[in-house]
Parts: sequence; C-alpha cells; structure tokens
Amino acid sequence: MHLVPADRADRRTIDGHRVCEAIAAIGDTEHVRSWAERFALLADPGRLSLLLALHETGPLAVTDLAVATGMRDPAVSQALRLLRAAGLVSGERDGRIIRYRLVDPAVAEVLAHGVLGHRD
Repeated sequence: MHLVPADRADRRTIDGHRVCEAIAAIGDTEHVRSWAERFALLADPGRLSLLLALHETGPLAVTDLAVATGMRDPAVSQALRLLRAAGLVSGERDGRIIRYRLVDPAVAEVLAHGVLGHRD
C-alpha cells in the first residue's frame, strides 16, 4: 500500500492493492478540485444552456444567447461573467458587440460526449 498517505496508513483496508489503484485513479487533489468547480458551473441549467449553445453554434452575443436560452440579458451577462472568470468562455469584441465562445476543450468534450450524446 505504497500510495496510501501517511495520515491514513494506520487504517484497515480489505483490498489494499485496489486502494492504491483508487488513489492513483483519483490523482492530484488540485486536479479533482478544478474539475469539481467545472462541474459546479455545469450544474446550473442556465449556464449549461449557454455552454451548449456556444458549443454548437460558435460565437454569439449576449442578446442572441438570451433569445436562444430564454434567459434575460442581465442573467446571461452574469452567467458569462462567471464562465469567463473560470476560463470556460472568452469574449471577442467586434465594435460595440462582444461575441462569446467556448474556449475550454475539456468542457467541450464533456458537452459533446455527455450532454449532447443523448441526441445520437
């Protein structure tokens, strides 16, 4: 049980080799925390709708996203602010209009395989 941290080494296990495999599968706690934060962002139906729209169509402005999702412009702006701060989307200015796009490839893959997979 070489992968068991010292603070847990005195605990009883049933299948020690599987415990080590499980620890290896979990990996770095910072990586797990990062993914948990991503999933928390995806857990909100409004934000998930925005990400799905951006994933499928490419760059869209706030007003277009509001129409597509049924959300109000301020709610879309607030959600995009959170998604931008987390590094999932970015905005590109075109004159007075900012078009947002999905930039996190890992989230795009989750959307393509998990959420969008129901349409296949």
